[in-house]
Amino acid sequence: MVKYLHSMIRVSDPDASVAFFKLIGLEEVRRFDVEAGRFTLIFLAAPGQEGVAEVELTYNWPPDDGSAPEAYDGGRNFGHLAYRVENIYETCQRLMDAGHTIHRPPRDGHMAFVKSPDGISVELLQEGRLEPAEPWASMDNIGSW
Repeated sequence: MVKYLHSMIRVSDPDASVAFFKLIGLEEVRRFDVEAGRFTLIFLAAPGQEGVAEVELTYNWPPDDGSAPEAYDGGRNFGHLAYRVENIYETCQRLMDAGHTIHRPPRDGHMAFVKSPDGISVELLQEGRLEPAEPWASMDNIGSW
C-alpha cells in the first residue's frame, strides 16, 4: 500500500510563508521545533485534508556562529504545488492585496500562478470554471511561473 503524505519545501521566513499559504486557504495543522537539529517543521493542509495532502515547511535555523542563514533560490526547479480554490478571482485578489504578484493571472477564469515568499511556484485552479472577468482577462504574465 502507498499513501501520499506531503511535499516539503524549505523556507527562509516561516511566518511569511504560513501567512502566504493562509491566503490560499491552507491552515497550520502541526508544528515541531527540533532543538537538536536546529530546525522547525510546519505542516499545512486545506480544511479536511489533514493527514491526506499536506505541505511541510522546513525552516533551518540560522547558524549559532552568526554567519549568514541558508538562502533558497531553486524554487522553480521544484516545479509547483497546485491547489483547487473555490473562487480564483477572490483568492488572487487576497494575494495581491497582501503584496504578492500574480505571475500568471486567471485570464481564463480557471488557472493562475503565484510564488511563495521563497519563490515556490503555486498553481491555483478554479473549482469548475468561472467566466473570464476583468481586470484579470486583460492582465499580462509577469516574470516566470
